[in-house]
Amino acid sequence: MADGSVARRRREDPARATEEARPAAAPRGSGARRRSAVELDRVIHERVRLGIVSALAVNDKLSFNDLKRLLDTSDGNLSVHARRLEEAGYIECIKSFRGRVPRTEYRLTAEGRRALERYLDHMEALIRHVRSQ
Repeated sequence: MADGSVARRRREDPARATEEARPAAAPRGSGARRRSAVELDRVIHERVRLGIVSALAVNDKLSFNDLKRLLDTSDGNLSVHARRLEEAGYIECIKSFRGRVPRTEYRLTAEGRRALERYLDHMEALIRHVRSQ
């Protein structure tokens, strides 16, 4: 595809051009795709998502408001990142009511725990490698 056609599409429909220029991602809901030894899990690597997974790794479950306070983020930002982790199968969302008040809680899944362990192992290996140089 010529560079001019992407630029032209970007002017006509910025969202479409951005999607076309972006590499293909793993299908939603399929969990993490297989990665090469040098590629980090991009689902977890983002700051807020890493914070969510880390917080849930040391807590059985946390409410939406607990996570929001802990990560110092907005409702919308937390919601989007939590949904991405849920689609990847890394966290589970539990909705209930306490009296008449809706309550949303999150738990780390077994797949999410394995993904976090892989991510941490990878980061530790990178740190060891850099320090050995």
